[in-house]
Amino acid sequence: MPTVSFEFFPPKDDAGEAVLWDTITELEALEPTFVSITYGAGGTSQDRTVRVTSRIAQETTLCPVAHLTLVRQTRDEVDDVLRQYAEAGVEHVLALRGDPPGGPRAAWESHPDGMTYAIELVEMARERGGFTVGVAAFPEGHPDADTLDDDARVLAEKGAAGAEFAITQMFFRASDYFELVERVRAHGSDMPIIPGIMPILNFGQVARMAELSGAEMPREVLDVIEPLAEDSAKVRAAGIELATQLCRDLIAGGAPGLHFITLNRSKATREIWESLRADGVL
Repeated sequence: MPTVSFEFFPPKDDAGEAVLWDTITELEALEPTFVSITYGAGGTSQDRTVRVTSRIAQETTLCPVAHLTLVRQTRDEVDDVLRQYAEAGVEHVLALRGDPPGGPRAAWESHPDGMTYAIELVEMARERGGFTVGVAAFPEGHPDADTLDDDARVLAEKGAAGAEFAITQMFFRASDYFELVERVRAHGSDMPIIPGIMPILNFGQVARMAELSGAEMPREVLDVIEPLAEDSAKVRAAGIELATQLCRDLIAGGAPGLHFITLNRSKATREIWESLRADGVL
């Protein structure tokens, strides 16, 4: 049976946190394999992320995967976050370099007493012990990678260092995912790679996020969405159908699961989940 997981972003204030908890409660009924809370841009909102993730571990039946980045942090500060997670009963972490404070396309600057590469965080979490460690994957290549093969080699090295699974950034073509898996397997890694799914509910918002992450909005997707751009309801319906078909193609091709980037709302995710369940995909 494929895994199903949900990703949330850290709320900016108490009102946003209340909305997030409503969403978590609604999606808990779907019995996901795990859920995760990201950091804000440039490593911001770390304290809220740690608090919400810890609360999920202590107050729900869900398995939280804690995001952890290197941005603006010393090694000791990163280790302290790992300690907080361990004390809260969080046993899974997603080890990420993170985006520079200036945005995904800005030059990376390490903290003088910090780390530079996600693999160093993988090693730290494994050395501390008690954690299952995941990492990020990039179907269209990390923005800093010289080639797609170099990007796959780095992912395979993270697996060799102790990472046990990977979750991809958003993408829109099943072929991009399967080609990434092939490249990583060619480097000798059998690490499970879970595809990250974000339905297009607001065309402008998703297009901006795709541009920042380095994901290409394929022509076949644009041909469906662009003619509907002035009708938000039609964009949403088409986006959900495109995402649902992408999920079908991924599972049919052997993907180990689906990771839904929810944007802290449950309705679209539930619609896709229900369609896939009705089809017998999940």
